[in-house]
This record gives sequence, structure tokens and C-alpha cells, in this order.
Amino acid sequence: MGQHTNTVARRALLGMALAASLAALVPAHAADLLTDARARGTLRVAMEGTYPPFNFKDPKTGQLAGYDVDVARLVAGKLGLRPEFVTTEWSAILAGLAAGKYDVIVSQVGINPKREQVFDFSRPYTYSSPQLIVRKNDRASYASLADLKGKKVGVGQGSVFEQQAKTVPGIEVKSYPAAPENLQDLAFGRIDAALNDSLMVAYLLKNSQLPIKAGARVGAIERTGIAFRKGSPQFKAAVDKVLADATADGSLKALSVKWFGTDASRAAP
Repeated sequence: MGQHTNTVARRALLGMALAASLAALVPAHAADLLTDARARGTLRVAMEGTYPPFNFKDPKTGQLAGYDVDVARLVAGKLGLRPEFVTTEWSAILAGLAAGKYDVIVSQVGINPKREQVFDFSRPYTYSSPQLIVRKNDRASYASLADLKGKKVGVGQGSVFEQQAKTVPGIEVKSYPAAPENLQDLAFGRIDAALNDSLMVAYLLKNSQLPIKAGARVGAIERTGIAFRKGSPQFKAAVDKVLADATADGSLKALSVKWFGTDASRAAP
């Protein structure tokens, strides 16, 4: 009996030692992002930087500009932080967030169940829908993605538009790292249509010299939020309050009207 007791005791001690060694290998739980960011005084914000009118380099100043940039400045300022902007290709932007290369993404990241399994999101700050872009001289009428079977459609690499186009059999989907390349190929006839955000389409028609025009809206309303790693409830609550206040006082609407000529900060009734 005594020998059995000693064996059990030794196993218990070994188990405790093993658990302690495993615990040492697991990094300690990080502080809430709000605490970390305020300790630094900065909020590290990632965006694509090639996606007008949301986020792009102003050709006159060389500085980042756009709706997402203004929203990021608004949120960071209300939190008492200075935004530090990082630009990266869209195809790598979510992986960079997961790896901790920056704190948040403010770059029209659509909120969907798959992404919500991995990341947390703020409340939505943009509502829009997918829309086709076609050449001005194209006489074909594409009322839906199904009408583009047998055609080439350009999309952003890793975007929700890429996922949407790939669900339709018969479409040849061509993915691009940035919007300008996509639209240039459309203008030169290398693809038959592009699929992108309706708010971007309105901006392009107003500002682009390319021979393109708006096509049909071909999907449900998309919600865009600020993405960040899970485990920061205080940060989420603070950002949500900033966005809720900005919606209530009209400042978010003003930013939307500035860039799109319409209020995209609320869902259409």
C-alpha cells in the first residue's frame, strides 16, 4: 500500500513538473490592445494603400489619403493615440495581422463568419455592395455574374469579390494584387469585366480617365469593420463607442460624403 502511495505521489509530482514546463513554453496572455497601444501612444494601422477612394497615395503629396485613412485618424484620435500607417498587399494583410505585425486593419475588410472565427471586428463603419465595371464600348449587358460565363473577370487577390466570382461556374477569374492593374487590363480588353465595391466604382467614374463604366450590382450588402486580433474586449468596446458616437453626431457621414458623395456609414433602409 505504501509503495503504491509513493508511486502515485511521484507520478503526481512528475505531472506537475510537466505541466509547469509546458506552461513556460506558452507565452503569457498579452494585455488588452487598448492598454498596449496607450502605453506606446500609437495605433499601428495596416491598409492596402492602392485602393482609391478608400486608401491610396495622393499623387500630389505622396501621403496616404482616403476614407479609411480618415476613419483611422478619427478613431485613433478619439482614443488618444497617434496612427502609424503600414501599407501591404491585400493578399498578405490578414496574415500580417495574425502575426502581430500591426494592431488593426482599416482597409475595407468585409465582416463574414469565416473571418470572425479568426479575428475580432468593430461595429461596421461602411455598407456597400459588389458591382461590375465594364468597358464603355462594351455593348453586352451583364445583369448578373451568371451572364459572364465564358468571360474573364478581374478581382482583387484574396478579396470577397474573388470568393464571390469563384462560386460561379464557367467564369475565368483573374486575380490582381491591386485595383489599378485590374482596371488597366479591363480598359485594354485583357479581361471582360471587373468586380469591386460599388463605392469605388462611383469614385472611379468621377476621377478615372480610363474608358470604363459602371455595370450591375450583383450581390448582397457588405459590411466593413476594423479588424484586430481576438482577446481585447476593452479595445473593442472603446472603438465601437467611437464609431457609434461618430455615427450619431454625423462625423462619419461627413467623411463618407466627402469621399463618395453619399452616406455609406449606415445600411440603406
